[in-house]
Amino acid sequence: MSLFEHPHRRYNPLSNEWILVSPHRTKRPWQGKTDEIRIPESCTYDPGCYLCPGNKRADGDTNPAYQSTFIFRNDFSALYPQVPDADIDEGGLLRAHSEKGICRVICYSPRHDLTMPLMEPEAIRSVVDLWTDQYRELGELEHIGYVQIFENKGSQMGCSNPHPHGQIWADEQVPQLPARECTAQKEYHESHSSCLLCDYLARELKKGERIVFENGSFAVLVPFWAIWPYEVMLLPKQHHASLLTLSDNERNDLADALKRTGTRYDNLFSTSFPYSMGIHQQPTDGNDHPEWHVHFHFFPPLLRSATVKKFMVGYELLAMPQRDITAELAAANLRKMPETHFLVR
Repeated sequence: MSLFEHPHRRYNPLSNEWILVSPHRTKRPWQGKTDEIRIPESCTYDPGCYLCPGNKRADGDTNPAYQSTFIFRNDFSALYPQVPDADIDEGGLLRAHSEKGICRVICYSPRHDLTMPLMEPEAIRSVVDLWTDQYRELGELEHIGYVQIFENKGSQMGCSNPHPHGQIWADEQVPQLPARECTAQKEYHESHSSCLLCDYLARELKKGERIVFENGSFAVLVPFWAIWPYEVMLLPKQHHASLLTLSDNERNDLADALKRTGTRYDNLFSTSFPYSMGIHQQPTDGNDHPEWHVHFHFFPPLLRSATVKKFMVGYELLAMPQRDITAELAAANLRKMPETHFLVR
């Protein structure tokens, strides 16, 4: 009897959490909500877009006629650099404290229709370089303890503007999820005298069943403990705590891996695949973090097709995460996807 063919729980050592896997449920008929598949028409410039070159943004500022990447302060920032210090603590039950920070927006390209899988590797490399520079610049500020770089792709992930872009939120304190990963990696490092993700990646590369693809410097895999149906992690094969120490060749390989990941996603259901992507790297709190291994998380909601999504409801909200399709099957489905984008003729 194979464990993976029947209901079982899997452990996530990065978050110290468990997930329920129910592979038999993939056979159930779907009578839930579906959406009409729409492939948007190509539009290289939208005069009404707040992010296109030369256009006026919501706060009244005008974008420059940028030719590559473009970064600016988020017009509707969730965090501000100047906030009055204040604290509340009523018996440990009602607690709050002020939080300083900086929020920025990164436009990947001047083209309104150019998502990352459709960009040239050299253009993606420019995004990687900008991510690295921003991590360095913001992380060197005294009041910034963590720099979170992320992208919400597609309206299904709450993206408010279709022009391909990402965001950076630099927090005073290390946010909850990276802090949880920090604790897990530190505890593993102290007890094993090695890196958690280095050891995990070595095991996955040896097994191969959850590897989607790899290049000289990076591997993309569906993690053993994945929650979202086609969730993947992108990890450097060498130990790096952040983007700062990547070599020139590794930055090129990262750009290659990002393009190939996005292309496989889009080809899976012949759609511009929605996801939330984020880079987790060592905190910028002034402490040494030998335990940290930089990695990318991709959390896409699509389950069976471009119109059938995974919803975190019911049991997931009240008990624990649950998935039907196994990580091994998800990896196999992504692995067999071509690396020529379905829109490229």
